[in-house]
Amino acid sequence: MATIMKVNPTRMELSKLKKRLATARRGHKLLKDKRDEMVKQFLELVRKNRELRAVVEENLKNVQTSFSVASATMSPQAVEEALICPKQSIELETSTRNIMSVAVPKFDYSMTGKDSDIYAYGFVTTTAELDVAVGALSNIVSQLVELAETEKSVQLLASEIEKTRRRVNALEHVMIPNLEVTIKSIVMKLDENERGNITRLMKVKDMMLAEARQGGSV
Repeated sequence: MATIMKVNPTRMELSKLKKRLATARRGHKLLKDKRDEMVKQFLELVRKNRELRAVVEENLKNVQTSFSVASATMSPQAVEEALICPKQSIELETSTRNIMSVAVPKFDYSMTGKDSDIYAYGFVTTTAELDVAVGALSNIVSQLVELAETEKSVQLLASEIEKTRRRVNALEHVMIPNLEVTIKSIVMKLDENERGNITRLMKVKDMMLAEARQGGSV
């Protein structure tokens, strides 16, 4: 329920409140437009994230299956020796991009070494299942980086949408109604004062006319 603000019922205060109300209405519209566009971008990112996660989880499941088969056919020591010294490494660069004034992360990565360096072991002592697992894991690195970027973007957008929603609600249900009822109250008070002044002036005029008539009769 709207509440009348505690202000002096003067014309100067009325002018200030009208300016505040106009500003609040413009801000409310801009924030609603921003919220709606952010929700649109958010839903697109959520769809992309859901699809990408499904692909990554399926690929990781296949990698896990291949590793399990390799572990079953190789000794734990042989698996550890094959994977303990990788020839490749990943360099990750982070930056940000702007989505509706929200800074979301952007990840770029590069692999050091040759493509053939993903296999840091000899093929004589390993199984084909280990080769398949390592190759598949190397292929989904880009998907993992993209998934991390998308999920973080979704989290940041969701947080900003919630903040914007609270601001829109505060303007729509608290500030604007309070300003409207306060302005209405001041207008009514000023009109009442104006009517009172007119009534007093009319009474003074009647008294002056009565005095003038009495003076003329004398």
